[in-house]
Amino acid sequence: MIVIGKLAEYFGKPNDHKSKLSPVLDVLIATKLSQNTTDKSSFIAFNNLKRRFPVWDKVAGAPLEKIKENIKVCGLSNTKSRDIKEMLQEMKINYGSLNLEFVNELENEKVYDELLKYKGIGKKTVSCVLLFAMGRDAFPVDTHVHRVLNRLGIVSANSPERTFEIVNNEIPDGKKYELHINLIKFGRNICKAKNPLCRICFLYSICRFPEKKFYRKKNIPQNVKENNFIILENI
Repeated sequence: MIVIGKLAEYFGKPNDHKSKLSPVLDVLIATKLSQNTTDKSSFIAFNNLKRRFPVWDKVAGAPLEKIKENIKVCGLSNTKSRDIKEMLQEMKINYGSLNLEFVNELENEKVYDELLKYKGIGKKTVSCVLLFAMGRDAFPVDTHVHRVLNRLGIVSANSPERTFEIVNNEIPDGKKYELHINLIKFGRNICKAKNPLCRICFLYSICRFPEKKFYRKKNIPQNVKENNFIILENI
């Protein structure tokens, strides 16, 4: 896939994620917090929770208002606090403790089967667990990845879930982590949801985005900082 090489030329190759894997439950909750918000906001919310509640058992037993208070910075705190608390309580009943490291012994499909049972957990979240907590060759598809792959014409899908189904097995072995990280950076900084910077896009010639000629003519905003912070690389 030529896109992998072009992205690596521009953004470089990410650090070896397997050298610093995070606990399964940390990745699961951090990913949940990152839904529909920025990684910087969800990182603050995650750290707030960890400071206020040293272990996840404390979150499971905490009043909803206390959880919500600590994660309100990342938005949707009513839904997220309820889902996280209920998920932790269910897991404690199901597993006897809140240690999810046993999933490391499972095949990928079994990990999906196990974790998709919980409300608010989708394939993207489980893929993040496989990638960032287990070091597996998984390919999470978030809104940035979905948008970019569809604009480029690599897939034609109406949802991130469908994009995942189409492209997951087409990416060369060992390249999923690199492609995931660099597509997020590309989607945030160049192929933005609104006003994409087609004028400076190094993938313009192979892109099939119908409106690319229109955006090619638009001036580039001055003094725009790159946004390359990814929460799951930093917990």
